[in-house]
Amino acid sequence: MAEGNAIEVEGKIVTVLPGTMFKVKLANGHIVLAHISGKLRKNFIKIAAGDTVKMEMSPYDLEKARITFRMKETNPGPPPVHRRRY
Repeated sequence: MAEGNAIEVEGKIVTVLPGTMFKVKLANGHIVLAHISGKLRKNFIKIAAGDTVKMEMSPYDLEKARITFRMKETNPGPPPVHRRRY
């Protein structure tokens, strides 16, 4: 697939499958099967259910995608409480 033909979309991880495969729900409600790209695999980027990701899709097969980026959480939870141990 030529780089200029890729469709870039965002989605949310619904299910984690074996073999670094994921079910991802797009904004329009469609669910696609996605795998992680080599750069994410090489840099040990962990992806879990509920994460928002950026993906590339081929215009020829709109049921599969390649995850290229894991988005940072905009609202992280409260900071952890540090307790003294005596």
